[in-house]
Amino acid sequence: MPFDEGYIKFRAHWTRTEALPLPELHELLHWRTHLYALGLIGVYSDGIGYGNISQRRGHAGQFIISGSATGQLAELSAEHFCLVTRVAAAQNTVWCEGPVIASSETMSHAVIYAHCPEVGGVIHVHHAALWRSLLHRVPTTPPEAPYGSPAMAEAIRQLLEKTDLRSQGLFVMAGHPEGIFAFGHDLAAAAAVLLEYF
Repeated sequence: MPFDEGYIKFRAHWTRTEALPLPELHELLHWRTHLYALGLIGVYSDGIGYGNISQRRGHAGQFIISGSATGQLAELSAEHFCLVTRVAAAQNTVWCEGPVIASSETMSHAVIYAHCPEVGGVIHVHHAALWRSLLHRVPTTPPEAPYGSPAMAEAIRQLLEKTDLRSQGLFVMAGHPEGIFAFGHDLAAAAAVLLEYF
């Protein structure tokens, strides 16, 4: 596991606000609980959490994502999600609002939504054995692209444009050991892609 796992690397413009309405988070809460139960989202022995989940909100490029430092929690509530209103990956900057700041992987989620208007849900999980089995067998980001960085966002964009990732809906991160992303038209579809390999 990288020593800097879980740390936010982007510049955040975070506005602390009330939680989003619970009914709007139903699918996020359902799938996040399921993925935690499978060990695909969770916490390492040193207390560092991993994994996150997001869902597109409307058509303005906004999405709801689980907050930073929530991986260790077995069950989330509305207080653990925030709305990402804008991302400028090249400037390493994220704008978000909610009770908690956005996940360290926000820019990776954002580039998928920006380039795939058909995508409504994105899941980022960790699983060592699955990661090893998929590495370079499915679209794979380069080892020099660290998680949560503009370089990772650019690497994902390249995969979306130059491989069959957009139709496959799953990639692994060579520079982020155990890191796997899946996406689909909604969270159920994203989970189905991931669990087909699990």
